Amino acid sequence: MTDWIGFLGNAYPWVKAAHVTFVIFWMAGLFLLPRFYVYHHETLAGSVEDRAWIERESRVRSIILTPAMLIVWLLGLLLAVHIGAFAEHWFNAKLALVLLLTGYQGWLSGYGRKLADGKRPLANKTLRMLNEVPGIATALIVVLVIVKPF
Repeated sequence: MTDWIGFLGNAYPWVKAAHVTFVIFWMAGLFLLPRFYVYHHETLAGSVEDRAWIERESRVRSIILTPAMLIVWLLGLLLAVHIGAFAEHWFNAKLALVLLLTGYQGWLSGYGRKLADGKRPLANKTLRMLNEVPGIATALIVVLVIVKPF
């Protein structure tokens, strides 16, 4: 596999810049959607306002979150192969956190379907606390990538 290290050549900084850009887009969506759910949670199921939140949330998922996440994964894996990161402990910890964020996004999509069906299974306070997941994960990922503590 070491034959592949460095295969991006001069494109490496461009791929890295694109990766960081799409991480920002992904995080923006992961910060926005749970906040939308907090506001949506307070509406009356079936109301005009409820339907407006369902449409907004759907747009965030389809226009921002899903495309950004897919591009982050694609570019991130290219970068990881390029530098041989899979052998690094800091990278494996980062990868675990990115998997957590991907799962979180999946959970958000499922919760959006419940809201669209008129269900409100979580307390508003719980939704507000879950809104902190991407921020905490992002802070940890930044430390892992920049500091490489192990």
